Amino acid sequence: MTDDTRRRVALVTGSSRGLGRAIAVRLARDGCDVAVHFVASAAPAEAAVAEAHLIGSGAGVRAAAFQADVSDEAACQALVKAVVAEFGAIDVLVNNAGITRDTLALRMKAGDWDAVLATNLTSAFHLSKAALRGMLRSEWGRIVNVASVVGLMGNVGQANYVAAKAGLIGLTKALAREYAGKGVTVNAVAPGFIESDMTAGLPEQLKLSYLERIPVGRLGRPEEVAAAVAYLVSEDAGYVNGQTLVVDGGMVMP
Repeated sequence: MTDDTRRRVALVTGSSRGLGRAIAVRLARDGCDVAVHFVASAAPAEAAVAEAHLIGSGAGVRAAAFQADVSDEAACQALVKAVVAEFGAIDVLVNNAGITRDTLALRMKAGDWDAVLATNLTSAFHLSKAALRGMLRSEWGRIVNVASVVGLMGNVGQANYVAAKAGLIGLTKALAREYAGKGVTVNAVAPGFIESDMTAGLPEQLKLSYLERIPVGRLGRPEEVAAAVAYLVSEDAGYVNGQTLVVDGGMVMP
């Protein structure tokens, strides 16, 4: 609980489904009130809210859904204000929202580049900037940016996505240096190939080729990435700052 009077409040962007939902549910399990963010479809977000309520019911956890197009600066600011109005603060920010517009660089339209950078990278800057004000006042905060192993190694057909994820890692380091002295840590997680609707639809041969590159021999589970986020936002990680925790089964190693 913060100041011995209330529990931590976590805003997880892009948390109506998939990895973001797993993160929101895990933080609810750990006792955080959770703001579930969605862009267009309210039904999955309300389902995530219900799951967070259920798993955190023993601790009296609250959860609510918030709609925003985080590619827009004003919408990011409005989202933070709405969450603070509902819960009183934002102590934990997980920048998870992301989209893909995949194609080879020579075929990539400027609009596809701009859309991916705006949603996957620029939103994290605007949301962090808006949430940091309250964190600095309370002298405690956790920001976790959900990057990707492709931001470390590159990937064919994803110049926009790779640039955004690499940018998130750089943003993490810059903010970590700027605000750690005020009680706010900033870290990133870089998932590898994780079970999702997207990976489930991959051709079997392509999936096998990916598995050959993963020493543990399987895809990761969203809950395993959520566990890494849960650690980074915990009191136990108070001396972890500016780091990128790779969760990929050993696929990418220095």
